[in-house]
Amino acid sequence: MSFHEILFPVDIALNSEGGPTRKTDIVALVSGHEERNSPWAGSRRSFNAGYGVKSVADIEDVIAFFEARHGRLYGFRFRDPFDFKSCRIAESPAPDDQLIGTGDGAETSFQLVKRYTSGAASYARMIKKPVTGSVRVAVDGAEQTETADFTVDDTSGVINFTSPPGAGLSITAGFVFDTPVRFDTDELRINLAAFEAGDIPSIPLIEVLV
Repeated sequence: MSFHEILFPVDIALNSEGGPTRKTDIVALVSGHEERNSPWAGSRRSFNAGYGVKSVADIEDVIAFFEARHGRLYGFRFRDPFDFKSCRIAESPAPDDQLIGTGDGAETSFQLVKRYTSGAASYARMIKKPVTGSVRVAVDGAEQTETADFTVDDTSGVINFTSPPGAGLSITAGFVFDTPVRFDTDELRINLAAFEAGDIPSIPLIEVLV
């Protein structure tokens, strides 16, 4: 898939609007009960970056970014203002934030994952775009050293250990991450007079699978 490893302007992204979307098919039965099914294995996030545009300079930056991505053609990194850490936004990532696997004495590669838990239910989301230098990893509670003990593929979110963690040992990680998205339009229509009058331009973005 065509993807550019470049980050959408963060100051615009952090003031945007959006969040996760689910797809649920609902069939109403004659008894009044419902049958519900989801064809999607996970959620898909969408955003309107127009809410983050505060100046003409921001508009110029977005137009340049849009043109360089050829509209919808190339995906890119986006800093979700509501969900970009392995922990709560007000906290700093710690090496024990998220359980990403259990050692078996042979496996050396583990995918970064973030789990969302409410009551007895949870959802595991694969993290494919960690921020370079932000990943902290621990094995059985002992923090590891990047390069000496493990490496991170920042384009796939895979942790590679130099030696396989022992059988039964928990592998945890903390990190900052971006969401892979693309523009959800092939045209940007911005009216400068309307913008100066307070009208918010529409800059739709949609999450992509990578």
